[in-house]
Amino acid sequence: MDGRRRNPYQLTDETPVYVISIAAQLSGLHPQTLRQYDRLGLVSPDRTAGRGRRYSARDIELLRTVQQLSQDEGINLAGIKRIIELENQVTALQQRVAELSAAVDGAAVAMQQREAQVHASYRRDLVPYQDVQQTSALVVWRPKPKRPTE
Repeated sequence: MDGRRRNPYQLTDETPVYVISIAAQLSGLHPQTLRQYDRLGLVSPDRTAGRGRRYSARDIELLRTVQQLSQDEGINLAGIKRIIELENQVTALQQRVAELSAAVDGAAVAMQQREAQVHASYRRDLVPYQDVQQTSALVVWRPKPKRPTE
């Protein structure tokens, strides 16, 4: 999360507010179809303390998507379940990539700051190193002649 406290009365797309009869009307499906989708794990609404289903706006949209994939695309329910799982996995991975990208950006900034500190700590009384030009001159080493031992 972003660290801020959420207002418990604020409605979001994930807030479970719709009973099964309203969710069925909003999605254009029969309540028994919603129960079947729940049993199969396609759309799993939140539950009340009394075990009643409560659907969110996101659940309603998912119900519509399942219906569209089933009716218009001819995909069976097992295939739809796999599609939903893969889409959820992609979303989770995209969030993780965003987190890691932010961490890398933060590390890069910290490294640049540390590098600036190191450069600022250089002693100014030292002579800077200058690279010597390489030449192709050949130097032959000859040992000094040995002196006779006395």
